[in-house]
Amino acid sequence: MSIITLTTDFGGGSTYQAAMKGVILSIDPVATIVDITHDVPHQDVKRGALVLDDVTQRFPPGTIHVAVVDPGVGTDRAILYAKIGAQQYIAPDNGLLSRLSARIKPEKIRRLADPQYWLPEVSTTFHGRDIMAPAAAHLSLGLDPDRLGPPLPYPAVLSWREVKITEKRIEGEVLEIDSFGNLITNITAEMLANRPADHRVCVVFNIYETWGIYHAYGNQLSGTLCAVIGSNDRLEIAIVGDNAARRLGIEIGTPVTLAWD
Repeated sequence: MSIITLTTDFGGGSTYQAAMKGVILSIDPVATIVDITHDVPHQDVKRGALVLDDVTQRFPPGTIHVAVVDPGVGTDRAILYAKIGAQQYIAPDNGLLSRLSARIKPEKIRRLADPQYWLPEVSTTFHGRDIMAPAAAHLSLGLDPDRLGPPLPYPAVLSWREVKITEKRIEGEVLEIDSFGNLITNITAEMLANRPADHRVCVVFNIYETWGIYHAYGNQLSGTLCAVIGSNDRLEIAIVGDNAARRLGIEIGTPVTLAWD
């Protein structure tokens, strides 16, 4: 039994996701379909890339991940198949796979070009339903990915702000905000590993600051600003028992600085 996941910016109440599921199940009635999320902000390719990077490598080997965050639908942008690690991906070639491919070199990349694996009629506004979903379903039935189309050299790359690291300072930014309002940064546990263990860290963002990096939210009192290393191994800033983003008015892209003596 094959697993096919869906990651889109359709919105939770949209019927578009159901249309894609219907196409998949019409071709492979026993496919297991998993919704990763349909709440990527509309046309936010960077956010979609983060979701794929954070989640998809945790699925069983061979899982097929279909991602539809596609501002260029209907243009000549490519739709690609990629084998990255043990996972398979179908997505528009607009940077959605750029976080993953920066960490793990793709083993195979193909451009979807053979219409025999698409629906007979292809809309210019819904390639997720008419091209990506049927291609994923055919893969789930054992189709050789090489038959989808010709090879591509490398997927499109997005620009990401680099973290700056000096002897006494790390400068990053808020990369995303989770459903609890926690501020997830692009500063990783690995980046923090070489700081002096006996020096207390000050975390500064916007007009706010907090001292120390804790192991869990519960190490601080309710209502307290708290920095922790989250489940994705990135530094995050929270207000214990509250929504930090809403309470403090912080947005994605806000600079975050860590400093120590």
